[in-house]
Amino acid sequence: MTAVPLLVHRGDEQHGVDRYAREVAAAVARARDDARLVLPADVPDGAAVHVHFTDRLWGSSPGDAAEAIERIAARGPVTVTLHDLPQPSDGEASLARRSDAYRRVVRAASAVVCNSRHELALLRTHVDAEADATVVPLPCEQPDEAPRPATVRREIGVLGFFYPGKGHREAVVASATLADPLPVTAIGRAAPGHERELAALVAEAAEQGVAVTSTGFLDDDALRAAARSALVPVVAHRHVSASGSLTAWTAAGRRPIVVRNAYFDEMAALRPGTMWIVEESGLAGAIELAARVPETTWLQPGSGVSPTIDDVAEAMLALWDRA
Repeated sequence: MTAVPLLVHRGDEQHGVDRYAREVAAAVARARDDARLVLPADVPDGAAVHVHFTDRLWGSSPGDAAEAIERIAARGPVTVTLHDLPQPSDGEASLARRSDAYRRVVRAASAVVCNSRHELALLRTHVDAEADATVVPLPCEQPDEAPRPATVRREIGVLGFFYPGKGHREAVVASATLADPLPVTAIGRAAPGHERELAALVAEAAEQGVAVTSTGFLDDDALRAAARSALVPVVAHRHVSASGSLTAWTAAGRRPIVVRNAYFDEMAALRPGTMWIVEESGLAGAIELAARVPETTWLQPGSGVSPTIDDVAEAMLALWDRA
């Protein structure tokens, strides 16, 4: 049985990828006594490590982030879970920089994990056509089956960090077409560097008769409560490789309206009945129907949500044994 590599995190309490790295590490530790969660500075020379990589977490630029991983790999073997894969919605210049950074990380790693087949396709299309990776889908908690809130907020909820392409603008546009527009609430805070864009969307939406607010950062319990009390849950990402926001809605017991793309089609097949997929042209109509019939936005008891976090831990242990 192969020893568990050191499980590296960045010490960022609010970044979703770093929070996920710690969740996976905790699940691995439940299965194996030799699991250790460490910061990069605590990795000794020669140690095998596993990292969760997105360029925005590891450096001030994609190149700096790749260099950080290369420095670790120069001291010992590295396996890596990739997040936020480069894709055309990055914009041409950013796509080129990010693709180069991810290519460097892949070449430094002894084994690579993606969180969806969609991400693997992005990896091979925009990073390295010959790249090999194991697909380990993001886990989901068992849905909250507590009694539903006695009252709900009359709003469209969009969950997770705000950044362009996350679906907030699409929710605003859809709401503005309704006879009685619903406010849009960003359940979470602006991603670092995108605060001005959130403020700009608030102003633009007001001109269309739609109020937009942000809750700011919420801890797990507060986020779950906000997700359960929003009238209409919406996932309308334009820029997505894998989505923790989707699994957060599911864990809250909600069946969100989801604008179709390849990733969400993959997740709908993995977890049947947990989302309401529509074309973008049908988003406004679905929101209007959900507001009239809120029952459509709640999961049925017993909905299947595997893999769980413990399933992910077992998949990672199997990967390290092979690697």
